[in-house]
Amino acid sequence: MPAPAQLVQVSPTVWELPVSYKEGMRVPARIVATRKLVEQLDQGVYDQVTNVACLPGIAEYAFCMPDGHWGYGFPIGGVAATDPRDGGVISPGGIGFDVNCGMRLVRTDLTADEIQPHLKTLVDRLFERVPAGVGSSGFLSLKPKEFCQAVEQGAAWCLARGYGLPEDLRHTEEQGCIGGADAAKISQRAIERGLSQIGTLGSGNHYLEIQVAQPQDILDPVAAAAFGVDRDHQVVVMFHCGSRGFGHQVATDYLRQFLEVMQPKYGISVRDRELACAPFDSPEGQDYFAAMKCAINMSFVNRQVILHRIREVFAEVLGRPAESMGMRLVYDVAHNTAKLEHHTVAGQRRRLLVHRKGATRAFGPGHPDLPAEFRAHGQPVIIGGSMETGSYLLAGVGTGNQTFYTTAHGSGRTMSRAQAQKRWDGRQLQRDLEARGIYVRTTSFRGLAEEAGGASKDIDEVIEATRQAGISRPVVRFRPVGNIKG
Repeated sequence: MPAPAQLVQVSPTVWELPVSYKEGMRVPARIVATRKLVEQLDQGVYDQVTNVACLPGIAEYAFCMPDGHWGYGFPIGGVAATDPRDGGVISPGGIGFDVNCGMRLVRTDLTADEIQPHLKTLVDRLFERVPAGVGSSGFLSLKPKEFCQAVEQGAAWCLARGYGLPEDLRHTEEQGCIGGADAAKISQRAIERGLSQIGTLGSGNHYLEIQVAQPQDILDPVAAAAFGVDRDHQVVVMFHCGSRGFGHQVATDYLRQFLEVMQPKYGISVRDRELACAPFDSPEGQDYFAAMKCAINMSFVNRQVILHRIREVFAEVLGRPAESMGMRLVYDVAHNTAKLEHHTVAGQRRRLLVHRKGATRAFGPGHPDLPAEFRAHGQPVIIGGSMETGSYLLAGVGTGNQTFYTTAHGSGRTMSRAQAQKRWDGRQLQRDLEARGIYVRTTSFRGLAEEAGGASKDIDEVIEATRQAGISRPVVRFRPVGNIKG
């Protein structure tokens, strides 16, 4: 689709729509992309990112990352920082329904040759132990009080029950628990939906994948060594999931509340109901912030339990302890969050609420929030591609401050799920992938068709855009050999 006539190319990978593009824009809207990626954008992205630019208290720019595509309220890949001291708002549409949908990367000392004889058994066993699909339930049976403890304590709750190692917390964003979560701010319906969902993948674009790094895929040997993924033909496990129905209910509850109070109580108008919001410092804004943090922590708990199950399966199938195979967490990164951070805007240090919707935090080298062993190299960043093409481990860079230290989170879609279902047959796709050496298990062949590689942007082009734009740099590329899809 042709880009708007007002779109100005600021640099080879930054494009801007000025405030004159749409009445009510408070800041320009910027899209980080190569020309090829810009040509793939639909009008909905331009509409949404400029609507975001109209939000009260927004600072500097509204952004869309290289994997950007149409979403709910914000585009997927949308980023906006609001200033609470300037009437800044918090918007569930800028966070998403699957709060803290995120990625984990687990390294091993295993090689492709070592696991090849066991690959199908590993995938089959993981498919049994890590439930996937709509409505799937985990192996933990919790009472409401226990669930509330879990969502307030985060991944540390798992370690207290034997589901993980102490270093897992150090290698998780926010050390697996964002402070200020308050279970008193979540509804009974949200608790009911979340009770049985810990330790599950869910559906849609969520997956668990066994991958291999070939020698030519190690792109930054120094950083790769620091992250523990510098061996030829090294096996890693990557998975992508979030807060499931619990996070969805939290977002739904507060969207309804914000729609009721936004205009009559606070005099706020938005260009799209999906951008319903409230002043961050208002009672409603603070209640949602505390509830949203519960969903962030639930997702950390979910991924921590899944990591425990992965270690169990590898130990059983390969007949030795997970520790002896070097199964250590590289990092856990969150998407779909809003966090208070300090950033410099126009030469002033400001405390901002950074909304990242389908976008990844990517702190640069030296940032104090990073583990000491990674500080010289920047934050590990995990960007998943399709099950056909591969995924990447990147690192944050110093110049990432131009996007509030934010980068892409995946390859991004180029067509709707309905279009993908019409174009591909899930059963045939499964057979084709196996013929190419990628063994896939799925709970839904329709869902598998939706995630066909051809429905996504070129992951290599997305990564190149982040590199050229100076918002993250590639470290290792991984190729899939086994995959579980919801």
